[in-house]
Amino acid sequence: MYKTIFSHVGKYKKQAILSPVTIIGEVLMEVLIPIVMGKIIDNGIQKGDIGYVAKMGGLMVVMSICSLCFGALAARFSAVAAMGFAKNLRSALFRKVQGFSFANVDRFSTASLTTRLTTDVTNIQNAFMMFIRSAFRSPIMLVCATVMAVRQNAKLSVIFLFAIPVLGCAVFFIISKAHPRFEKMLTKYDSMNGRIQENLIGIRVVKAFAREDYEKKRFEENTNDVRLAQFAAEKLVILNMPIMQLVMYASIVAILYFGGHMSVKGGIETGELYSFIMFVGQILMSLMMLSMLFIMFVVSRASLQRIYEVLKEEPTIVAPEGASVSAEDGSIRFENVSFSYYDDMKNLALEGIDLDIHSGETIGIIGGTGSSKTSLVQLIPRLYDATAGRVLVGGHDVKEYPLETLRDQVAMVLQKNVLFSGTIRDNLRWGDENATDEEIIDACKSACAHDFIMSFPDGYDTDLGQGGVNVSGGQKQRLCIARALLKKPKIIILDDSTSAVDTATDSSIRKAFREKLGGTTTIIIAQRITSVMDADRIIVMDSGRITDIGTHAQLMESSEIYREVYDSQQKGDEE
Repeated sequence: MYKTIFSHVGKYKKQAILSPVTIIGEVLMEVLIPIVMGKIIDNGIQKGDIGYVAKMGGLMVVMSICSLCFGALAARFSAVAAMGFAKNLRSALFRKVQGFSFANVDRFSTASLTTRLTTDVTNIQNAFMMFIRSAFRSPIMLVCATVMAVRQNAKLSVIFLFAIPVLGCAVFFIISKAHPRFEKMLTKYDSMNGRIQENLIGIRVVKAFAREDYEKKRFEENTNDVRLAQFAAEKLVILNMPIMQLVMYASIVAILYFGGHMSVKGGIETGELYSFIMFVGQILMSLMMLSMLFIMFVVSRASLQRIYEVLKEEPTIVAPEGASVSAEDGSIRFENVSFSYYDDMKNLALEGIDLDIHSGETIGIIGGTGSSKTSLVQLIPRLYDATAGRVLVGGHDVKEYPLETLRDQVAMVLQKNVLFSGTIRDNLRWGDENATDEEIIDACKSACAHDFIMSFPDGYDTDLGQGGVNVSGGQKQRLCIARALLKKPKIIILDDSTSAVDTATDSSIRKAFREKLGGTTTIIIAQRITSVMDADRIIVMDSGRITDIGTHAQLMESSEIYREVYDSQQKGDEE
């Protein structure tokens, strides 16, 4: 786990190495300063040698400046290394998530992935910065200061034998109890972020139903859960500091007591005692920093595990190595296909699908809610893989294609229309980044989007805002259709993508499709029969199975489900 994560330090290894190197210089200066101070007291002040005091005082000032410079360099190197490491880690996580299939994303949830990319990476960044400083500074300081203290007075050094076990037991107790609490805290963060995301996406629904108070209450409950989980974890961690300080000050009091007696009896010089006390402070401070480092490790370990889970996750959909297959045409074939979102043959969304769609054919799909219409078409561009059976596009199994090649040949307008921040032109060029203005305008005319685009003051340069908040639902659908048309695909799938437009516009879009997409296989999922009645064939689905296939006229005679839907819609139109 650690090797995988810390391999992303990358080009910032130089700074990560230079930080402890400069820290060594800082520590050496700090360890030598008490010796110089002791000599000033014993050889200068007590003997009244002002020249010696000035000489050694100047040396101490130079050493202090050197220590300051080394410390500043160490801080800079560690900050650059930690921030660079965090940048690389976030980039690696984002690239990994981009390679996930829908099934992988479903496993983690969007809110959890957001927390891992933000809070968890920040925790690791802080721990890494502290590690490359304190993990070197504290042990080096501890060893050097201990050696100097023992050389000063071995008897007084025995006090450390009592202090160190107390510190060790305290740190071990905190580490063993705190880790599971931090894991629970981060899970609560996921839940809170999920609530925020859901609420912001559905803000219009919240306001339409006047549910602001209800959502506020639920959010307060989420934030309170985070507060309680954080309190449970932090109340153990905060014990570290008072325990460390108690041991530290108790040791200093003991040294002052025993050292004072020894000084009175002439067993130790005043300057030596002063130096020894400074060394003791350095030793205990080093121990305290080491304990804080262990605590930081506990805090970040939960984040390390959560990030490692994402990095080690294998995408459920991958292209075969060296694949070079390309679609020969827009034909589609389902061979005894079954599909489950849970890879469970006892819980199937699709079962026993056998279907041949010829290249250039227009296929309509009708079925009630939950009949798995969307699940069927998502298998074509490999958004999911079939649990059993196989799907062929252009005469080849979809698993033989490079993913980019397959998805370039299949344009899909999803049930949930998504636009991105930027101009209309920027969003349309998702279909073809090299599309000319003439091609963009032609696609928009086919999707009946050109007229409303030109009604905006900035036309195609109109900024859509986040998620396309500046356009209506019907306008958003038409922009998504135009974006798909720009791909010039062999297969285009419209998943209920004209539900927000009026029947006249729907009819115009279908007419444009017939005229300009004659060689393109078109699959239209719709709730309105009028949207598919002109299709070459219409598929009727129910409970994950294909119940009937035929033209509108044939289904009116042979399919009871189709006839009931048609009659109910005709009756609704008449009323």
